[in-house]
Amino acid sequence: MFDALSDRLTSVFDRLSGRGVLSDKDIDEALREVRVALLEADVALPVVREFIAKAKDRATGEAVIRSVKPADQVIKITYDGLVEMLGGDKEPEGLNLSLNPPTIIMMAGLQGSGKTTTAAKLGLRLAKERKKVLLASLDTRRPAAMEQLATLAQQAGVESLPIVAGQSAPDIAKRAMSAARLQGYDVLVLDTAGRTTLDEAMMSEAAEIARISHPHETLLVADSLTGQDAVRTAKAFHERLPLTGLVLTRADGDGRGGAALSMRAVTGLPIKFLGVSEKIDGLDVFDAQRVAGRILGAGDVVALVEKAAQDLDQAKAEAMAKKLAKGQFDLDMMAEQLSQMKRMGGMEGLMGLLPGVQKVKKQIAEAGVSDKMIDRQAAIISSMTKAERKKPDILQASRKRRIAAGAGVDVAEINRLLKQHRQMADAFKAMSRDGGKGMMAMARQMGLGGAGANPLKALGGGKMKMPSEEEMQELAAKLQQGGGPKLPGLGGGLPPGFNPFKK
Repeated sequence: MFDALSDRLTSVFDRLSGRGVLSDKDIDEALREVRVALLEADVALPVVREFIAKAKDRATGEAVIRSVKPADQVIKITYDGLVEMLGGDKEPEGLNLSLNPPTIIMMAGLQGSGKTTTAAKLGLRLAKERKKVLLASLDTRRPAAMEQLATLAQQAGVESLPIVAGQSAPDIAKRAMSAARLQGYDVLVLDTAGRTTLDEAMMSEAAEIARISHPHETLLVADSLTGQDAVRTAKAFHERLPLTGLVLTRADGDGRGGAALSMRAVTGLPIKFLGVSEKIDGLDVFDAQRVAGRILGAGDVVALVEKAAQDLDQAKAEAMAKKLAKGQFDLDMMAEQLSQMKRMGGMEGLMGLLPGVQKVKKQIAEAGVSDKMIDRQAAIISSMTKAERKKPDILQASRKRRIAAGAGVDVAEINRLLKQHRQMADAFKAMSRDGGKGMMAMARQMGLGGAGANPLKALGGGKMKMPSEEEMQELAAKLQQGGGPKLPGLGGGLPPGFNPFKK
């Protein structure tokens, strides 16, 4: 969602990177570019004005750290401003669960904003926390709205209130509250009706439901792709309902991100969740620091680790680790790696969480890095027999032609996959030598070793470590040529011609 803003801000910071000292004129010029970038991202004008005023004070005040490069200082000031705009550096605000169940959560918003899907996603998240959840649809107007929630509740593994035809929304709310209390539910989620536009009938019904249910949480669900309309919607609902938080859906879309950056500042309400996909588990807790880091190209390594932990099959991971420790790596293991990558959001989703990738996005695209590449490689492996996956050396021309026909690809693509697998197998075999010391050394070099490693910690001290333009260009060149970074235990680097991103 923030790609356009990230590109614009990155170009601003790149122009400052070669300067030793920034004059007042340089600072004014940089902040002017930042202002234009925020306005183009559809951030509300009053929010932009306040942001620039504070950034100007910080850039010229006593808080400037003289030992830090000027470009890094501007990045740090921008980062702090974004964090403040998005809600501050405090811990993400979770749901306010009552000590005396059931906790009642009311979902409000316009039709099409994603209320029903978000209600089910919320149910799944709470069920994972071992809460007994009941979903109730109060939408009596939209065709099949109640049936949709019942279906989604089944997918999420939670209960839904039985449908009784002809009941009004307030009556359904009363029945849902009674069922939640009598049947011992921890959480009751009320999915209210919406309209395509704001109108008095919808607001009156929502206000009546709030009066009856006295919700502990009233969450406004807004579509982030609607830009400033979402901000106006939030203000209108907040005037009539006791809103406690916001949920922004379609955060994985190509919107400009202005709604996310404006709503917290304009309404004063915390953004609690981001809807990041159409999948039932596509709901992330909103963290201002991590979102600001993504906007500035610092990635979100924390989210990457969380995704890995969430989607990791512990038994399979342990079995694979034992094989890798012995230097074993067959095509079945490679297929499992590809499947794991897809579960974690695909190649494009993972690349967006890595620091510095924004600068070489074009080169990576030219190298053919995409989810389609993963799908093709998975199709090739699935077209092989069990024996062929265990021993790729038996794949001769006739077998390759059969596999190519089954996977719908050229034989050349099979050869590329086999070459990539062979090089990866050689790399793991080399790292398994000396009791796995090579693999441990590589982990330490990547910053994964040692207690308390925090790749985003540098953002807090005004010395954010960003790869230089020269370093990123060198990396992109190596990717295109098939080279790679030097890894301990591999004799100085990956085998010649190895390019994990090449199709």
